[in-house]
Amino acid sequence: MIIDRHASLAASSRSPSPEGLSRRSFVRAGAIAGGGLMLSLSVPFANGDTQAAGTHTFAPNAFIQVEGDGRVVLTMPYVEMGQGTYTAISMLIAEELEVELRQVRLEPAPPNEKLYGNPLLGGIQATGNSNAIRAAWQPLRQAGAIARTMLVAAAAKRWNVDPAACRAQKGAVLHTTTGRNLKYGELAAEASRMPVPEGVALKRPEDFKLIGTPAKRLDAPAKVNGTAVYGIDARPPGVKIATLAQSPVFGGRVRNVDDKAAKAVKGVRQIVRLNDAVAVVADHMGAAKKGLAALVIEWDDGPHAKLTTQAIVAELERATLGAGAVAQNIGNVDTAMAGAVAKIEATYQVPFLAHATMEPMNCTVHVRKDSCEVWVGNQVLARAQAAAAQTAGLPANKVVVHNHLIGGGFGRRLEIDGVIRAVQIAQHVDGPVKVVWTREEDIQHDMYRPAFFDRMSAGLDAKGFPVAWNHRYAGSSIIARWLPPGFNNGLDPDTTEGAINLAYGLPDMHVEYLRVEPPGVPTAFWRSVGPSHNVFVVESFMDELAAAAKQDPVAYRLALLDKTPRAKAVLELAAQKAGWGQPLPKGAGRGVSVQSAFASFMAHVAEVEVSKNGTVRVRRVVCAVDCGSVVNPDTVRAQVQGAVMFGISAALYGEITLKDGRVEQTNFDSYQVLRMNEAPAVEVHIVQNRQPPGGMGEPGTSAIMPAVANAIFAATGRRVRKLPVDPETLKHA
Repeated sequence: MIIDRHASLAASSRSPSPEGLSRRSFVRAGAIAGGGLMLSLSVPFANGDTQAAGTHTFAPNAFIQVEGDGRVVLTMPYVEMGQGTYTAISMLIAEELEVELRQVRLEPAPPNEKLYGNPLLGGIQATGNSNAIRAAWQPLRQAGAIARTMLVAAAAKRWNVDPAACRAQKGAVLHTTTGRNLKYGELAAEASRMPVPEGVALKRPEDFKLIGTPAKRLDAPAKVNGTAVYGIDARPPGVKIATLAQSPVFGGRVRNVDDKAAKAVKGVRQIVRLNDAVAVVADHMGAAKKGLAALVIEWDDGPHAKLTTQAIVAELERATLGAGAVAQNIGNVDTAMAGAVAKIEATYQVPFLAHATMEPMNCTVHVRKDSCEVWVGNQVLARAQAAAAQTAGLPANKVVVHNHLIGGGFGRRLEIDGVIRAVQIAQHVDGPVKVVWTREEDIQHDMYRPAFFDRMSAGLDAKGFPVAWNHRYAGSSIIARWLPPGFNNGLDPDTTEGAINLAYGLPDMHVEYLRVEPPGVPTAFWRSVGPSHNVFVVESFMDELAAAAKQDPVAYRLALLDKTPRAKAVLELAAQKAGWGQPLPKGAGRGVSVQSAFASFMAHVAEVEVSKNGTVRVRRVVCAVDCGSVVNPDTVRAQVQGAVMFGISAALYGEITLKDGRVEQTNFDSYQVLRMNEAPAVEVHIVQNRQPPGGMGEPGTSAIMPAVANAIFAATGRRVRKLPVDPETLKHA
């Protein structure tokens, strides 16, 4: 069951600095109102000690709360945007706490980087980079184990027995000798006075009851019966609805507005003019949209009025003619290339991509004289709070942020531009206002996956295997803007992931990156980001090398994977399950990809058919994944299935283009996504092991694109070096 309740007092959101994880900073216990037990837990890199729980006015700062009436409330440090995080995180805690999932209630964490900072993202309170489970795997299990140990100690003290004679099960403590039983709620007050154990042993994998088993999603019932609250569902009393038009050219400004006709629309309450946008505030969305359509806006397009996609691509291509920052160098590529029997060269190009989340951008804000309240679904809650505070001219502790379920994030809600815009509008409105972007506004004012241009070359030996590998590419660095300390010496880990530290054994390898920012076009994280580009290029080019060597693409890769047995294993499994090598009808083909990204190993085999008019249909996808320890196998399968659809959409249709400084795509008619009738059958095979968990939200997206492109080559003999696939080039192939 999900409880969507929030703190009435927002906690501090100052950025944390790295420090070690001590027992004292890890957990503090204290009594709370009503005789409950609150555990305040700090993850690695948290800044300073946690606050002790005390009165009923204390802001939520814990992962686990056992209340006197027996309720077990788990505070979720990572957001739920459809990826199953709420369920998997709950399983980690419940496993060690010894409660069943049906016994817990969930609530989202408030903005507080000190307590809820992501240790794998430098302490930023963020859900992204497919690392929620990786970050939570150890500390949240430990939180559950500490709570369980203290509850057992409380029961043993009451019974005056050895704690070793007691065990916890299903939210209660049992005395194994006498059969006496006390529920957690009955022990909460006493447990809060127990000393915090110096160390607790976590369960062995063979003793897991929840972890590794399929679990029904905790957020599913509310989503099915309609009680789930997304950001767009927030309706504080007296709320008005606003929609907006922003400058159609990035960097443009409002020159003049004629709003007479808009004000005459029934239900329109006011027009808010900003420097680069105009909003219509109304009683409901219908009136707001009619009012917006009635506006006559004259724009000053600014310095990017003539910007085109062609100009951006040309700049990227020119950049790759020069040297870039060296991301990785192994051996001596020049010497190896000079001695190669054959040399293969190719260029690749990927476009800007929009997120096009099902829930368009929205944010509800109530700005008062000395405070601000925000209702939103966001992946970086503390940043959202800080942005709202700065925009409203208030201290952070005067801004309350209610974080809700998210109807699709994909990295779009790692940004706070929508919050800033909503606060700007709300400053002109008396009472709360919900700002909802239309689909057109959402697509044409997104922050896009960067476009890239790549130059590849390889030298082959007499057997056709690579002795030299050279990769140079140019494009935007999101990290340089989003987390400046992460961009060093012209490089960042996101932009290079999937291009360096390859699973393949390449004796001589050289990779260079050139940061080239597109003029005016905002770029941001997009599901699998760096790997979404790099894996497409690397795996497409590896397929080209196999073809040049006249070798089977799977066998060719396997011969290069001896140094990475986990990658080799998933490739063998995917090929076997897909029936690799079995005959297909004319016009059909299979393509393969293998990758190591987000600490997971994955192989895809895509089966496609290409019609005479060049239309591509992906019929079947077989995936083998090794993501280490699996928390919920149902979630793993669902993540792969969703990522595959997302990636196929990008491979076949995804492209944002600019003409005269304007984004040409407006809605799903011009920015197409995979339709239900186009969805392939997706089989997911999970490799079980006890390695630490890897990420699962994004790998499937990056792995499927080259598999589809390679399958098209197998079916037609024509290479796809530029995405999205152009049916015109495949006609009559």
